[in-house]
Amino acid sequence: MEGEQKVSKRLDRIDRRILALLQTKGRISYVDLAEQVGLSTSPCLERVKRLERGGYIQGYQARLDADKLGAALLVFVEISLNYTSGKVFEEFRSAVRLWPEIQECHLVSGDFDYLLKIRIADMAAYRALLGDIIHTLPGVRDSRTLVAMETVKETCDLALNPGS
Repeated sequence: MEGEQKVSKRLDRIDRRILALLQTKGRISYVDLAEQVGLSTSPCLERVKRLERGGYIQGYQARLDADKLGAALLVFVEISLNYTSGKVFEEFRSAVRLWPEIQECHLVSGDFDYLLKIRIADMAAYRALLGDIIHTLPGVRDSRTLVAMETVKETCDLALNPGS
């Protein structure tokens, strides 16, 4: 809660509106952005630059169609590690960062240690990935795979309250 209050004190309603618009319309022109938030172009551009410098905006990227680009299969892999070394977590994290098929890696609480999000072509590609990569990652004791049958919602957008 404390971090949340700190952020809300630094970001006003216009900043939040700018962030909300940019995360859904990253290619919006500064003229259109300024108009939609009720500013002239120069002050709007200055706010965007301030938000970038402050780390609120980490970058801009295009959303790609995984199916059309040969990465139609989405799997989540639960990873359990062997605790044979104090360095096992760092070694695992370093190795995961090397594989572009692994889109996300999260240290989690519960019955396993990490949750991986992986996009690949098909089940044959996943079986190869499992043997060539997943089980060769440092410290992996066990893995469990969940195959996504349907994606109901997928977004990177953060829930912002532009009105506050």
